[in-house]
Amino acid sequence: MRHPRPDALELLHWHRTAPRESGPQDGAEAGLAARIRKVHQESDGTYGAPRITAELRDEGGPAVNRKRVARIMRTIGLEGVRLRRRHRTTLADQTAAKAPDLIGRDFTAAAVSRRYVGDITYLPVSGPKPLYLATVIDLASRRLAGWAIADHMRTELVIDALTAAEKTRGNLTGVIMQTDHGS
Repeated sequence: MRHPRPDALELLHWHRTAPRESGPQDGAEAGLAARIRKVHQESDGTYGAPRITAELRDEGGPAVNRKRVARIMRTIGLEGVRLRRRHRTTLADQTAAKAPDLIGRDFTAAAVSRRYVGDITYLPVSGPKPLYLATVIDLASRRLAGWAIADHMRTELVIDALTAAEKTRGNLTGVIMQTDHGS
């Protein structure tokens, strides 16, 4: 009685589960793992795979790939620090009455200096306090009409940006200025 030939899936399963013999690659992996661990410790445990890869390339030695570094880091239980620098810029007053949407979500304008939109953006700078940028943009030309920078998000910041737009574009009487909810 003849044994049936194994199909491709059985062969693939056998190949995956067969015990691996240690070869030259295992020694290279162990050496690379030691180098990765050293760089990770020197960075006080903050570096992730991209930075460790850059450091290893700067050191010289055999070429190393970021994905390989990430895989080895996972196997030896190392990971970098993830910084979450999300900063909330608009804090709307829930009790205040909502201003009507005067432009009706129509961000076009037939003439210059008639419709403006504004925004406040957080600027992550090194220093004791963050900075905020308020902008005023003309909807017809899509050009910056005015801006202001301050270390606060109070009403004066938006007023300073509007004052700068008035100096650039002239009188703002009758102009529609639309900002987001909290501004």
